[in-house]
Amino acid sequence: MQDNPLVSIIINNYNYDRFLQSAIDSALNQNYPNIEVILVDDGSTDNSRQIIASYGNKIIPVLKENGGQASAFNAGFAASRGEIICFLDSDDLFFPEKIAEVVDVFARHPDIGWCFHHLRLVDTNYNILPQEHDYNSSGEYDMRSHLKKGKLRNRLPCIPATSGLCFKSSLLQLILPMPENIVILSDNYLKFVALGLTKGFCLCKELSFQIIHGNNACTRRRDRNQVIGKIHILTAYWLRIKLPNLDKFSNNVLAEGINYSWRAKNIDDSAKLVLKKYLSTVNMADKINIYLRAIYNYLKK
Repeated sequence: MQDNPLVSIIINNYNYDRFLQSAIDSALNQNYPNIEVILVDDGSTDNSRQIIASYGNKIIPVLKENGGQASAFNAGFAASRGEIICFLDSDDLFFPEKIAEVVDVFARHPDIGWCFHHLRLVDTNYNILPQEHDYNSSGEYDMRSHLKKGKLRNRLPCIPATSGLCFKSSLLQLILPMPENIVILSDNYLKFVALGLTKGFCLCKELSFQIIHGNNACTRRRDRNQVIGKIHILTAYWLRIKLPNLDKFSNNVLAEGINYSWRAKNIDDSAKLVLKKYLSTVNMADKINIYLRAIYNYLKK
Protein backbone atom coordinates (compact mmCIF):
# COMPACT_ATOMS: atom_id res chain seq x y z
CA MET A 1 0.00 0.00 0.00
CA GLN A 2 1.26 3.47 -0.86
CA ASP A 3 2.14 6.08 1.77
CA ASN A 4 -0.87 8.30 2.49
CA PRO A 5 -3.22 6.19 0.35
CA LEU A 6 -6.42 7.67 -1.03
CA VAL A 7 -9.40 6.67 1.12
CA SER A 8 -12.89 6.59 -0.37
CA ILE A 9 -15.71 7.32 2.06
CA ILE A 10 -18.95 5.98 0.60
CA ILE A 11 -22.10 7.44 2.16
CA ASN A 12 -25.36 5.70 1.29
CA ASN A 13 -28.54 7.72 1.72
CA TYR A 14 -32.27 7.33 1.30
CA ASN A 15 -34.63 10.00 2.64
CA TYR A 16 -32.44 10.97 5.59
CA ASP A 17 -32.21 14.69 4.87
CA ARG A 18 -32.46 15.45 8.61
CA PHE A 19 -29.17 13.65 9.23
CA LEU A 20 -27.40 13.98 5.89
CA GLN A 21 -25.53 17.26 6.33
CA SER A 22 -23.99 16.13 9.62
CA ALA A 23 -22.88 12.83 8.04
CA ILE A 24 -21.25 14.60 5.08
CA ASP A 25 -19.53 17.12 7.33
CA SER A 26 -18.15 14.34 9.53
CA ALA A 27 -16.64 12.71 6.43
CA LEU A 28 -15.16 15.94 5.08
CA ASN A 29 -13.75 17.03 8.46
CA GLN A 30 -11.30 14.17 8.87
CA ASN A 31 -7.81 14.66 10.31
CA TYR A 32 -6.53 12.59 7.39
CA PRO A 33 -6.42 14.75 4.23
CA ASN A 34 -6.25 12.31 1.31
CA ILE A 35 -9.92 11.37 1.00
CA GLU A 36 -12.76 11.42 -1.48
CA VAL A 37 -16.37 11.49 -0.30
CA ILE A 38 -18.85 9.67 -2.52
CA LEU A 39 -22.52 10.28 -1.78
CA VAL A 40 -24.88 7.69 -3.21
CA ASP A 41 -28.47 8.88 -3.09
CA ASP A 42 -30.82 5.96 -3.60
CA GLY A 43 -33.77 7.81 -5.12
CA SER A 44 -34.63 10.08 -2.17
CA THR A 45 -37.89 12.02 -2.35
CA ASP A 46 -37.13 14.44 0.51
CA ASN A 47 -34.67 17.36 0.52
CA SER A 48 -31.57 15.14 0.26
CA ARG A 49 -30.61 16.06 -3.28
CA GLN A 50 -30.72 19.80 -2.58
CA ILE A 51 -28.37 19.20 0.35
CA ILE A 52 -26.06 17.15 -1.86
CA ALA A 53 -26.00 19.87 -4.53
CA SER A 54 -25.04 22.49 -1.94
CA TYR A 55 -21.63 20.82 -1.46
CA GLY A 56 -20.58 21.36 -5.09
CA ASN A 57 -17.33 19.63 -5.96
CA LYS A 58 -16.46 18.86 -2.33
CA ILE A 59 -18.19 15.51 -2.76
CA ILE A 60 -18.83 13.09 -5.62
CA PRO A 61 -22.58 12.61 -6.06
CA VAL A 62 -24.02 9.37 -7.42
CA LEU A 63 -27.75 9.92 -7.99
CA LYS A 64 -29.74 6.81 -8.80
CA GLU A 65 -33.23 5.36 -8.74
CA ASN A 66 -34.30 3.59 -5.57
CA GLY A 67 -32.87 0.08 -5.47
CA GLY A 68 -31.90 -0.59 -1.86
CA GLN A 69 -28.68 -0.58 0.14
CA ALA A 70 -26.97 -3.30 -1.88
CA SER A 71 -27.37 -1.32 -5.10
CA ALA A 72 -26.06 1.78 -3.31
CA PHE A 73 -22.95 -0.11 -2.18
CA ASN A 74 -22.40 -1.35 -5.73
CA ALA A 75 -22.81 2.11 -7.25
CA GLY A 76 -20.59 3.80 -4.67
CA PHE A 77 -17.79 1.31 -5.08
CA ALA A 78 -17.97 1.58 -8.88
CA ALA A 79 -17.39 5.34 -8.54
CA SER A 80 -14.52 5.03 -6.04
CA ARG A 81 -10.77 5.41 -6.66
CA GLY A 82 -9.36 4.78 -3.19
CA GLU A 83 -7.07 2.01 -1.98
CA ILE A 84 -9.15 1.86 1.19
CA ILE A 85 -12.96 2.02 1.29
CA CYS A 86 -14.91 3.11 4.37
CA PHE A 87 -18.70 2.97 4.46
CA LEU A 88 -20.91 5.46 6.28
CA ASP A 89 -24.68 5.32 6.72
CA SER A 90 -26.17 8.78 6.21
CA ASP A 91 -27.75 8.75 9.68
CA ASP A 92 -24.36 8.13 11.35
CA LEU A 93 -21.19 10.18 11.92
CA PHE A 94 -17.44 9.53 11.77
CA PHE A 95 -15.16 10.70 14.56
CA PRO A 96 -12.56 13.17 13.14
CA GLU A 97 -9.70 10.69 13.73
CA LYS A 98 -11.51 7.71 12.18
CA ILE A 99 -9.78 7.59 8.79
CA ALA A 100 -6.30 8.29 10.20
CA GLU A 101 -6.71 5.41 12.67
CA VAL A 102 -7.87 3.02 9.96
CA VAL A 103 -5.07 3.97 7.56
CA ASP A 104 -2.55 3.34 10.35
CA VAL A 105 -3.98 -0.15 10.92
CA PHE A 106 -3.69 -1.07 7.24
CA ALA A 107 -0.14 0.36 7.09
CA ARG A 108 0.99 -1.66 10.13
CA HIS A 109 -0.73 -4.85 8.95
CA PRO A 110 -0.16 -5.04 5.19
CA ASP A 111 -1.58 -8.57 4.79
CA ILE A 112 -5.09 -7.80 6.05
CA GLY A 113 -8.08 -7.06 3.82
CA TRP A 114 -10.58 -5.59 6.29
CA CYS A 115 -10.71 -3.49 9.45
CA PHE A 116 -13.78 -3.40 11.71
CA HIS A 117 -14.23 -1.10 14.71
CA HIS A 118 -16.79 -0.37 17.42
CA LEU A 119 -19.61 2.16 17.14
CA ARG A 120 -20.83 4.50 19.85
CA LEU A 121 -24.62 4.26 20.10
CA VAL A 122 -26.35 7.59 20.79
CA ASP A 123 -29.86 8.96 20.58
CA THR A 124 -30.81 11.91 18.39
CA ASN A 125 -29.59 14.31 21.11
CA TYR A 126 -26.21 12.47 21.22
CA ASN A 127 -26.85 11.02 24.65
CA ILE A 128 -24.79 7.84 24.93
CA LEU A 129 -26.88 4.67 25.05
CA PRO A 130 -25.79 1.72 27.21
CA GLN A 131 -23.94 -1.11 25.52
CA GLU A 132 -21.06 -3.47 26.24
CA HIS A 133 -17.88 -3.54 24.17
CA ASP A 134 -14.63 -5.44 24.43
CA TYR A 135 -11.98 -2.71 24.32
CA ASN A 136 -8.98 -4.94 25.03
CA SER A 137 -8.86 -7.30 22.06
CA SER A 138 -7.56 -5.24 19.15
CA GLY A 139 -5.53 -7.33 16.75
CA GLU A 140 -5.47 -9.50 13.66
CA TYR A 141 -8.17 -12.11 13.26
CA ASP A 142 -8.45 -14.90 10.71
CA MET A 143 -11.92 -16.43 10.74
CA ARG A 144 -11.60 -18.63 7.64
CA SER A 145 -11.01 -21.94 9.39
CA HIS A 146 -13.76 -21.19 11.92
CA LEU A 147 -16.26 -20.38 9.18
CA LYS A 148 -15.49 -23.62 7.39
CA LYS A 149 -16.52 -25.37 10.60
CA GLY A 150 -19.65 -23.23 10.73
CA LYS A 151 -18.50 -21.26 13.78
CA LEU A 152 -18.33 -17.49 14.35
CA ARG A 153 -20.30 -16.71 17.53
CA ASN A 154 -18.15 -15.07 20.24
CA ARG A 155 -14.96 -15.41 18.19
CA LEU A 156 -14.68 -11.80 17.00
CA PRO A 157 -14.72 -8.81 19.38
CA CYS A 158 -16.45 -6.49 16.94
CA ILE A 159 -18.87 -7.20 14.08
CA PRO A 160 -20.25 -3.69 13.57
CA ALA A 161 -22.93 -2.16 11.39
CA THR A 162 -22.10 -0.34 8.15
CA SER A 163 -20.33 2.69 9.65
CA GLY A 164 -17.71 0.49 11.31
CA LEU A 165 -16.67 -1.36 8.13
CA CYS A 166 -13.47 -0.60 6.19
CA PHE A 167 -11.90 -2.64 3.39
CA LYS A 168 -9.04 -2.66 0.96
CA SER A 169 -10.37 -1.96 -2.51
CA SER A 170 -8.64 -5.12 -3.75
CA LEU A 171 -10.80 -7.21 -1.39
CA LEU A 172 -14.03 -5.43 -2.31
CA GLN A 173 -13.33 -6.20 -5.96
CA LEU A 174 -13.87 -9.86 -5.02
CA ILE A 175 -17.15 -9.09 -3.21
CA LEU A 176 -18.85 -6.35 -5.22
CA PRO A 177 -21.08 -6.02 -7.09
CA MET A 178 -23.26 -7.92 -4.65
CA PRO A 179 -26.76 -9.36 -5.24
CA GLU A 180 -29.10 -6.38 -5.19
CA ASN A 181 -32.10 -8.25 -3.82
CA ILE A 182 -30.45 -8.19 -0.37
CA VAL A 183 -32.21 -4.87 0.01
CA ILE A 184 -31.84 -4.48 3.79
CA LEU A 185 -28.73 -4.69 5.93
CA SER A 186 -26.51 -5.62 3.01
CA ASP A 187 -23.55 -5.00 5.31
CA ASN A 188 -24.03 -8.53 6.69
CA TYR A 189 -23.14 -9.93 3.28
CA LEU A 190 -20.06 -7.67 3.09
CA LYS A 191 -18.87 -8.74 6.53
CA PHE A 192 -19.41 -12.47 6.16
CA VAL A 193 -17.88 -12.75 2.68
CA ALA A 194 -14.87 -10.67 3.76
CA LEU A 195 -14.36 -12.91 6.80
CA GLY A 196 -14.50 -15.94 4.51
CA LEU A 197 -11.93 -14.56 2.05
CA THR A 198 -9.10 -13.15 4.13
CA LYS A 199 -7.86 -12.13 7.57
CA GLY A 200 -8.40 -8.66 8.98
CA PHE A 201 -8.10 -6.45 12.02
CA CYS A 202 -10.52 -5.65 14.84
CA LEU A 203 -9.82 -2.16 16.12
CA CYS A 204 -11.52 -2.08 19.50
CA LYS A 205 -12.19 1.65 19.59
CA GLU A 206 -15.36 3.62 18.99
CA LEU A 207 -14.71 5.64 15.83
CA SER A 208 -18.25 6.32 14.61
CA PHE A 209 -21.53 7.44 16.12
CA GLN A 210 -24.52 5.26 15.31
CA ILE A 211 -27.61 7.35 15.88
CA ILE A 212 -30.62 5.41 17.14
CA HIS A 213 -33.78 7.16 16.01
CA GLY A 214 -36.53 4.54 15.72
CA ASN A 215 -36.23 4.03 11.99
CA ASN A 216 -32.88 2.24 11.87
CA ALA A 217 -32.61 -0.73 9.54
CA CYS A 218 -32.27 -3.13 12.45
CA THR A 219 -30.74 -1.82 15.68
CA ARG A 220 -33.26 -1.63 18.53
CA ARG A 221 -36.29 -1.88 16.23
CA ARG A 222 -39.57 -3.16 17.62
CA ASP A 223 -39.89 -5.58 14.69
CA ARG A 224 -36.26 -6.62 15.03
CA ASN A 225 -36.91 -10.37 15.02
CA GLN A 226 -38.79 -10.26 11.72
CA VAL A 227 -36.17 -8.04 10.08
CA ILE A 228 -33.23 -10.13 11.32
CA GLY A 229 -34.96 -13.32 10.23
CA LYS A 230 -35.34 -12.06 6.69
CA ILE A 231 -31.78 -10.68 6.61
CA HIS A 232 -30.26 -13.98 7.72
CA ILE A 233 -32.26 -16.04 5.24
CA LEU A 234 -31.31 -13.82 2.29
CA THR A 235 -27.69 -13.57 3.41
CA ALA A 236 -27.40 -17.35 3.89
CA TYR A 237 -28.65 -18.00 0.38
CA TRP A 238 -26.18 -15.66 -1.30
CA LEU A 239 -23.30 -16.82 0.91
CA ARG A 240 -23.99 -20.35 -0.30
CA ILE A 241 -23.82 -19.12 -3.89
CA LYS A 242 -20.70 -16.96 -3.38
CA LEU A 243 -18.71 -19.21 -1.03
CA PRO A 244 -19.94 -22.80 -1.36
CA ASN A 245 -16.98 -24.06 0.67
CA LEU A 246 -18.51 -22.32 3.71
CA ASP A 247 -21.72 -24.34 3.50
CA LYS A 248 -21.66 -25.21 7.22
CA PHE A 249 -21.58 -21.52 8.09
CA SER A 250 -24.31 -20.55 5.61
CA ASN A 251 -26.44 -23.41 7.00
CA ASN A 252 -26.01 -21.95 10.48
CA VAL A 253 -26.90 -18.45 9.25
CA LEU A 254 -30.04 -19.92 7.69
CA ALA A 255 -30.93 -21.70 10.94
CA GLU A 256 -30.62 -18.39 12.77
CA GLY A 257 -32.92 -16.79 10.21
CA ILE A 258 -35.52 -19.51 10.79
CA ASN A 259 -35.16 -19.04 14.56
CA TYR A 260 -35.77 -15.28 14.39
CA SER A 261 -38.68 -15.77 11.99
CA TRP A 262 -40.30 -18.19 14.45
CA ARG A 263 -39.84 -15.62 17.20
CA ALA A 264 -41.47 -12.94 15.09
CA LYS A 265 -44.27 -15.36 14.17
CA ASN A 266 -44.00 -13.89 10.70
CA ILE A 267 -41.93 -14.29 7.55
CA ASP A 268 -42.63 -12.33 4.39
CA ASP A 269 -43.21 -13.95 1.03
CA SER A 270 -39.79 -13.08 -0.43
CA ALA A 271 -37.97 -14.70 2.50
CA LYS A 272 -40.23 -17.77 2.23
CA LEU A 273 -39.28 -18.19 -1.42
CA VAL A 274 -35.57 -17.86 -0.71
CA LEU A 275 -35.82 -20.29 2.22
CA LYS A 276 -37.55 -22.85 0.02
CA LYS A 277 -34.93 -22.36 -2.71
CA TYR A 278 -32.06 -22.78 -0.24
CA LEU A 279 -33.49 -25.94 1.31
CA SER A 280 -33.95 -27.46 -2.15
CA THR A 281 -30.15 -27.37 -2.60
CA VAL A 282 -29.21 -29.30 0.57
CA ASN A 283 -29.39 -32.99 1.38
CA MET A 284 -31.71 -34.42 3.99
CA ALA A 285 -29.00 -34.66 6.67
CA ASP A 286 -28.14 -30.97 6.31
CA LYS A 287 -31.82 -30.02 6.29
CA ILE A 288 -32.35 -31.91 9.56
CA ASN A 289 -29.29 -30.25 11.10
CA ILE A 290 -30.51 -26.80 10.04
CA TYR A 291 -33.87 -27.29 11.73
CA LEU A 292 -32.34 -28.89 14.82
CA ARG A 293 -30.07 -25.85 15.22
CA ALA A 294 -33.02 -23.51 14.69
CA ILE A 295 -35.02 -25.38 17.34
CA TYR A 296 -32.07 -25.34 19.75
CA ASN A 297 -31.54 -21.59 19.33
CA TYR A 298 -35.26 -20.94 19.69
CA LEU A 299 -35.50 -22.89 22.94
CA LYS A 300 -32.19 -21.56 24.26
CA LYS A 301 -33.24 -17.93 23.97
